[in-house]
Amino acid sequence: MKILFTLFIFLSLFTFSKSESPCKNNTDLDLYLVSKAFSSVYGFNISWFNSNCSSPITEINLSSRNLTGIVSWKYLTNLSHLHTIDLSNNSLKGSVHPLFWSISSLVQVNLSKNKLGGAVAVARSSSSIQRLDLSFNRFTNLGSVFYGFPNLTSLDLSHNDIKSLPFWFTNLTKLENLSISSCNIYGNPEPLSHIKSLKHLDVSVNHMDGKFPNDFPPLSSLNFLNISFNNFTGEIPKDQFAKFGNSSFIHAGHLQIKNLLPNPKNSSQLHIKNHNFTTPTHKKMLPSRHKPIKPNTHKKRPKSRKKVLTIAISSASAFLILAMGLVILCLYKRRKTLARKNKWLISKPIQIPFRMDKSGPFSFETESGNSWVADIKEPSSAAVVMFEKPLMNLTFKDLIAATTHFGKESLLAEGRCGPVYRAVLPGDLHVAIKVLEHARELAHDDAIILFEQLSRLKHPNLLPISGYCIAGKEKLVLYEFISNGDLHRWLHELPTATTNVEDWTTDTWELQNGSQITSPGKMEWHTRHRIAVGVARGLAYLHHAQSKPVVHGHLVLSNVLLADDFEPRIADFGLSQNQAEGSSETDVYDFGVVLVELLTGKIGSDETIKWVRRLVKDGLGADALDSRLRLGGDSVSEMVECLRVGYLCTAETPNKRPRMQQVLGLLKDIQPHYQLGKTQNL
Repeated sequence: MKILFTLFIFLSLFTFSKSESPCKNNTDLDLYLVSKAFSSVYGFNISWFNSNCSSPITEINLSSRNLTGIVSWKYLTNLSHLHTIDLSNNSLKGSVHPLFWSISSLVQVNLSKNKLGGAVAVARSSSSIQRLDLSFNRFTNLGSVFYGFPNLTSLDLSHNDIKSLPFWFTNLTKLENLSISSCNIYGNPEPLSHIKSLKHLDVSVNHMDGKFPNDFPPLSSLNFLNISFNNFTGEIPKDQFAKFGNSSFIHAGHLQIKNLLPNPKNSSQLHIKNHNFTTPTHKKMLPSRHKPIKPNTHKKRPKSRKKVLTIAISSASAFLILAMGLVILCLYKRRKTLARKNKWLISKPIQIPFRMDKSGPFSFETESGNSWVADIKEPSSAAVVMFEKPLMNLTFKDLIAATTHFGKESLLAEGRCGPVYRAVLPGDLHVAIKVLEHARELAHDDAIILFEQLSRLKHPNLLPISGYCIAGKEKLVLYEFISNGDLHRWLHELPTATTNVEDWTTDTWELQNGSQITSPGKMEWHTRHRIAVGVARGLAYLHHAQSKPVVHGHLVLSNVLLADDFEPRIADFGLSQNQAEGSSETDVYDFGVVLVELLTGKIGSDETIKWVRRLVKDGLGADALDSRLRLGGDSVSEMVECLRVGYLCTAETPNKRPRMQQVLGLLKDIQPHYQLGKTQNL
């Protein structure tokens, strides 16, 4: 009887376990597999995934989680419902297991901005992946079976070390978007010519050669093309040059624009070379008069002679052009290698010989659809004044040429004051040109006085105006083009690591000397403290070093640029005078917001400020600190003390806020475990 009772209990338990929802078992299994896959990844937390019975894991999104370590990819291959995986913007290492690419349900994969390497190879016959982003990694090999991705529509391999372009690319018949920029690729792009479905192609910043456009997909089907910084030869059809823009062909090799000049009888061609166009100095070598040819039954002989002469002339011309190219290449050999796939590239724009088909006024349209008008008849009538180089003879005409008619490819951003363009002026001067939309009603003489006053404000933590141009009612100011990014991108958008930077405006930061762009020192408390002190110094100089305070009016992280040594430089100061807005007290409040952002890593919204002020008031300031900051020693107490300074600066009543001299003193008294260096005067 006892045996029967035991058997009954066992059968009951077995039946109960079988009656449990299979969905729950599947979900628990998925959680177990994900946990095993990331067991060697520092910073991973399984609680990020919701254990919902009705929802097996279909998506893994762990972007920008500061993950470091190695993923055990083989466990992910058993996730039968996995559709999307995004591990971008972390510090994951190692290689990707070939079985991972063959997950039957997997459609989208983003592993960009990590430290992954090795080969990319499919272990099985085919992969269902449609969108694949492996950019900014260390992959060195595409494997021997890359044709196992027949469903790919978008592929980004940029900023890896691929070295060669495999012939299997011809099998990617559905591919529409391809970026292989900055992959150290040598050889001919001919395999790409068979991908008829391509609409977006970026092969910039490699060592590729070949014939353009013969070795490329049909240009008529492409919406975007960038072949800059390569060694191609050939001719660019005039309509295609206009379609893709000059930034697509910077340092692309020895290329000619076909039929650029309106007169078809003029055989002069313009060559794309060394950032600008140069017209060949050689002239036609044929004599202007020819002796009459006697009638001859052998008509092919004169044609043959003419053909031989033409070939000889062409060969000599090509040799001269090649020699010139080699000389100029040697001159530029030691210069920085710049890498950018679109308009944010830091390089000298192509200078087209300037032509003005009609007189003014001149209208220019931005990407957002807004427009601004220089109401002048002749562009040369508006002079450009350069404070440090007063002998430079520049006019608004030179600005039009340097920005390709203020085209969208030269547009860096549309800021609060107006659009900003990049340009390289004669003398290799890299500048940013800002159109002050709010200054249109400012009188001509008043504008000159204002710009001259602002140009005299010199301080290591300021970015002063380097020049200006007044074209009708439009006031344009010129700044030095800062090579690093602004503080907002450094803090909120870039991954965490230590390396060099090159671009200050792009949606991604590019390469300098072949290094991957990430966010230097972001985790270091002393780096953020140093930036805070530098911004305080610059603002204190504006408020207290002049007979009358100079108000910034809009101090935000995007108006703080980072110099080569990561010393902050405040831009756009003093322009608020055009709008009769702002005060020293508002500047102090804005600095408090900047300080809160630096310490919390959060956007300085009104809600963030209220939250931080409440925590500081309750003695819980440590709870607001950025989790990415490395903690140790007395660093927490030092950061909390800085938060208290931010608390004082953001007081609701303006007269209760400290002066910037006091703020600077308080910050300098909080010294992390590093040397601030020699004390700088205001």
